[in-house]
Amino acid sequence: MLAALVMIFLIAGVDQWIKLQILENFALYQEKEFLKIGSLDILHLKYIANDGSAFSSFSGQTVFLVLVSLFGIVCCMYLLIRYGRTNKLFYASLVMILGGALGNLIDRIFRDGLVVDYLDLQLFDFAIFNFADCFVTVGTVLLLIYILFFMDRQENPEKSEKQGE
Repeated sequence: MLAALVMIFLIAGVDQWIKLQILENFALYQEKEFLKIGSLDILHLKYIANDGSAFSSFSGQTVFLVLVSLFGIVCCMYLLIRYGRTNKLFYASLVMILGGALGNLIDRIFRDGLVVDYLDLQLFDFAIFNFADCFVTVGTVLLLIYILFFMDRQENPEKSEKQGE
């Protein structure tokens, strides 16, 4: 469990450090090229202050977003403590979700409900996001993979054997 806490705080800490760099070096809405290969423009850094959730949903509803984040964090912590050792994929997914959620929750609480977003994909039209969002998204995808393909087999090995017959 100590390793999980270290990873969660490491993810949130790196997220906050990157956000601090953006705040110190960018004006609001300022944009700079970041990743370009030849003529292919891939990624820009663009500082925006997001008062909503993914794709700016629930904009301006800070109290609701803080409460939902806290609820999600408590649920994930419970699952991590109760079942985290059952599967490495399950464990990793929860740690990633928790680290990212904590990083964005820190913004909501200490930056007047605003989350610092700065990663702007240029390959296609997509929402501007941040390091913490990457961990929440990848962790959620891994959790879904675990639920869809591994959870049932691990909890009920007899059922898996019967399905294989």
